[in-house]
Amino acid sequence: MVMREAQSIASTTGIKRLLPVANEKRYEHNRAMLKGEPVRLDAKRRSSVESAIRETCSIRTWILHAVSVRTNHVHIVVSIGLKKPDTALNAFKANATRQMRQDGTWKPQYSPWVDKGSKRNLWNERSVAEAIDYVVNGQGDDLPDFD
Repeated sequence: MVMREAQSIASTTGIKRLLPVANEKRYEHNRAMLKGEPVRLDAKRRSSVESAIRETCSIRTWILHAVSVRTNHVHIVVSIGLKKPDTALNAFKANATRQMRQDGTWKPQYSPWVDKGSKRNLWNERSVAEAIDYVVNGQGDDLPDFD
C-alpha cells in the first residue's frame, strides 16, 4: 500500500498525516484532473452548501431525510420522486455553488465539485433508515465552526 502525505490537510491545519493511497495511478489521474487545489469546505462554505441543499429540496418539493456537509464531501439522503438521480445531483451542485458565490465564499469561475458523484437508489424503508443513520451518526463528530 502506498502512503502519501496529505498536502491539503497539512496546508490548512498545520498537521501532517500520511494517508493510504490504494491505487497510485488513480490518485495521480484524479489529481491531474483538478482545476485548482483541492477544495476545503470551511464552516462558512459548509453553511452555504447546507442552506442550498435545504432550499433546493424545498423548491422542488423533495423530501430531505438527512444531510452532512463535511470538509471535503457531502452526504445527502433525499426522496426525489420520479426525477433522475443525475438531475438531483446536478441541482444540488449548481445551487450550492450559486449560494457559496452569493455568500462570498467561492470566487473561482469553475465549479468546486467533481464531475460525477455517488448516487444510490434506496429501494425499501430499511435501506433508507440505514442511509440516514450513516449520514447522521456515521460521519464522526460535528465539525467546529472556527476555521
